[in-house]
Amino acid sequence: MSSEITVEEQQKMVGEFLEGLAKSFGLQASAENVSADDDSFEVNLAGEKTALGALIGPRGSHLVALHEVTKTMLQRRLPGANRARIRVDVAGFRQRRREVLQAYVQELAKSVLGDGVERGLETMNAADRKVVHDTANEIEGISTISVGDEPRRRVVLIPSKA
Repeated sequence: MSSEITVEEQQKMVGEFLEGLAKSFGLQASAENVSADDDSFEVNLAGEKTALGALIGPRGSHLVALHEVTKTMLQRRLPGANRARIRVDVAGFRQRRREVLQAYVQELAKSVLGDGVERGLETMNAADRKVVHDTANEIEGISTISVGDEPRRRVVLIPSKA
């Protein structure tokens, strides 16, 4: 297979895979292309939220596994190809989680700035930690570090040195 497969073609492959997977579970869902750029893309599997909850799982645990399976599928179908980074979402779960985390980090940052005491967040997956780091990096006076080892890795907000 050619190593020159476009991001859009990869996105289409992922969408078809996710729709087929949902169908194998007896779920009706359609893949929506959320975003794409030169080296990454996001696909959201849309449908009845309550039905798709099984693909999300407790605290998104099934969604993390679904992402890994999808990534593996793309790697096996396109060996040696330049593959894009993918993000898989189901029923907008990750987008909602991203928004909630951003709001939480902003509130926590106010507390850190107010009393100068660092605050650790709960353990979370790499994607959630990235949201925390990105959000905190936009707040003047706040820095972040990740501590611990997988699967108990977490982010700590710390006041920056003036």
